[in-house]
Amino acid sequence: MAEHNIVGQIGEEIACQIMRKKGFRIIETNWRFGHLEMDIIAANRKTIAFVEVKTRTSTFGDKRPEEYVDQLKQRRMAAAANAYIKNNQIELKPRFDIIGILINPETHEIVEQTHLEDAF
Repeated sequence: MAEHNIVGQIGEEIACQIMRKKGFRIIETNWRFGHLEMDIIAANRKTIAFVEVKTRTSTFGDKRPEEYVDQLKQRRMAAAANAYIKNNQIELKPRFDIIGILINPETHEIVEQTHLEDAF
């Protein structure tokens, strides 16, 4: 498996742990619907969270991993969430989270993690 795929997989596993610690159960990972995708879909009793995970091994020009979720990505996340809600008749309050994870490229240990709840 390519290094960037390993890094991404590690980041998504960490993000799932973060969501579970905050009382969410993981409903889907790497959910796809046509050209739309969502890294993690998680829910608690009141909320369904659509989570984008950005994992990096370094910062580029001081840009944090979570800062790579631009307006285009936000629109794609919203479209994916709408499709998921409609197709699964979800009645929970939706929110969009971003989890940024910075890991050591050699040891794969977490250097930094940021969870932006209700990010947009």
